[in-house]
Amino acid sequence: MSRDEQIPETVPPGARLFHHDGPFDLRWGGRLPGFTLAYETWGELDEHRGNALLLCTGLSASSHARSHGDDPSPGWWEPMIGPGAFIDTERFFVICSNVLGGCFGSTGPASVRDRTGRRWGTDFPLVTVWDIVAAQARLLDHLGIACLDTVIGASLGGMQAMALAAAFPTRTRRMISISAPGRSYPLSISLRFVQRQAVMRDPRWRGGHYYDHAPPRDGLHVARQIGTITYRSGPEWDRRFARERIGSGHPTFEADYQVESYLVHQGDRFVERFDANSYLYLSKAMDLFDLGDGASSYEDGVARIHARSLLLAVTTDLLFPIHQTEEVARILRQWGRDCRFIRLDSVYGHDAFLIEVERFGGVIAGFLDEPSPPAPRPRPPDEGTTPPDWGSIASG
Repeated sequence: MSRDEQIPETVPPGARLFHHDGPFDLRWGGRLPGFTLAYETWGELDEHRGNALLLCTGLSASSHARSHGDDPSPGWWEPMIGPGAFIDTERFFVICSNVLGGCFGSTGPASVRDRTGRRWGTDFPLVTVWDIVAAQARLLDHLGIACLDTVIGASLGGMQAMALAAAFPTRTRRMISISAPGRSYPLSISLRFVQRQAVMRDPRWRGGHYYDHAPPRDGLHVARQIGTITYRSGPEWDRRFARERIGSGHPTFEADYQVESYLVHQGDRFVERFDANSYLYLSKAMDLFDLGDGASSYEDGVARIHARSLLLAVTTDLLFPIHQTEEVARILRQWGRDCRFIRLDSVYGHDAFLIEVERFGGVIAGFLDEPSPPAPRPRPPDEGTTPPDWGSIASG
């Protein structure tokens, strides 16, 4: 069996690799001897290096958000980004990196850990959203960007956008978070727990050390099917599939309805390109996310965000119900922050930002068309918004 057959670890052909040499400490006590982030860019930095926009990815996305000369294949948010697009690359220098812990060129559990060629597997240290954004801050340092114009992301990417604005309040002027909470609640935690159980109960998982063997594709397949259910909505599937069956034959326990066939198809596609251990690590990072980490309260933790903010949420989002995003907006407003909250009615659930690009893009473009504010100047720690132990959250 070839390595490609064992591990769906793929670096997008147009990606560049940033290598951080030297120890990198993680939130829960682990340490990496160094790390690599795969990233791609569009547009040009202006002379003041002040027009950078960092696009943070969701759990399963690579750095390839938009096509370009080195990789003409469509990116995962192709219609949103480009010259004259909603995120206009004639105005902004757009950066998108694969997350720490991922499997599209960035250091993760499938990466080689030492000169013996061994892979990390589940010896890879636990990663949090704070660690992911701390690694991204190193990338920004490498690119010579002291302060972003905007950080934007959806789902796990939306968590990253909020975390970066909280952990590094002087490093971004604007923050856009889509379909993301300020902390994970029991519903989404329980759903991701069951998804991880599906992977870990696959006999081929081998405790996470399967890289010299066939990977746990059956478990990952089921996990992705569960995830797909949480990404969409019942009303959409009523309209799209109704109760249509695949054929007119005798019913079976296999895929019998069109909606079941769709779930199988999503699982088939996913296992060909994603590493099961990365799925475990990144889903756990989502569980652990809490803007209140290191603060005296959740509210104080949220208040560490000083950037002008736009929070978008969808009425049919099952994974992160709309009130969880609205809660962040309410706290920011109570602290006097410049925050807009927009509720979008959509039948497409959590994944609406990938489907209704025109609707989301119009709101985002309107926000970006406003004059960029000056870099935030957070109040001193003794005023309660930056706890003394905050440095441990943004370590590395």
